[in-house]
Amino acid sequence: MRKLVALVDGSLYSHSVCDLAAWIAAREEAAIELLHVIGRRQAEGGAANLSGSIALGARTTLLKELSELDEQMAKVATTRGRAILEDAGARLAEAGARDVSTKLRTGDIVDTLEESEADAEAIVLGKRGEAADFARMHLGSNLERVVRAARKPVYVAARAFRPIKRVLIAFDGGPSSLKAVDHAARSKVFAGLDIHLLTVGADTGETRARLQRAAETLAAGGHTPRVDVVAGQPETAIARVVEDEGIDLLVMGAYGHSRIRSLIIGSTTTEMVRSCKVPVLLLR
Repeated sequence: MRKLVALVDGSLYSHSVCDLAAWIAAREEAAIELLHVIGRRQAEGGAANLSGSIALGARTTLLKELSELDEQMAKVATTRGRAILEDAGARLAEAGARDVSTKLRTGDIVDTLEESEADAEAIVLGKRGEAADFARMHLGSNLERVVRAARKPVYVAARAFRPIKRVLIAFDGGPSSLKAVDHAARSKVFAGLDIHLLTVGADTGETRARLQRAAETLAAGGHTPRVDVVAGQPETAIARVVEDEGIDLLVMGAYGHSRIRSLIIGSTTTEMVRSCKVPVLLLR
């Protein structure tokens, strides 16, 4: 059976992650694996070695106490992780999801995800983590790492979820945007949705030809996309269309057509994820 991996961390975004995952799973007829990863610092407690130059006997006592504190903190992290998964499972049940499993792991989130995504159709995670709920212009510390490492499509949940009817595909003709179009054409998730295919830049014959080929790919998947070219900077033009047209999901490649190799993800992509108030589907 198809499977989605939904990453939950107990932040305000976790409920939105669950709602988005339930919506995708219903359309894909997929199971959902809820994954919570306890970082190594949490598992180890993070207590510092405060022994310094204390005399041997006192240092031994202190190290023992610190070790016990580490053990207690690790237990708290595990208990909290189980509670997060239980809460997320209840949220999915309310949303009508039936085939749900949970996984609690300790370690690095990217290493853990590599194992879980092997047989998954997609990954769902929040835009921001627990420590960044109210930092509006700050993305979650793990988001770019996950996008860079993931081999499967990544859905980035916004702070609140609403049923998805209108989709905007930001298309620049690059490999990852071609993959985004192909994915939308093939995936059951997009069946019956209103799709707008948009390029930002000069309205040339070459641009129109690329758009036409992309539209034909979508048409082969049963869609009748609206096709547009608009002038301006991609970051502002895409955001304006999302807002003005009441777009519910933005689809784009994780990397631009001429991205700088040193960047983790393309600058336009980063800005769209940061500023848009709707979920973003990224493909690399």
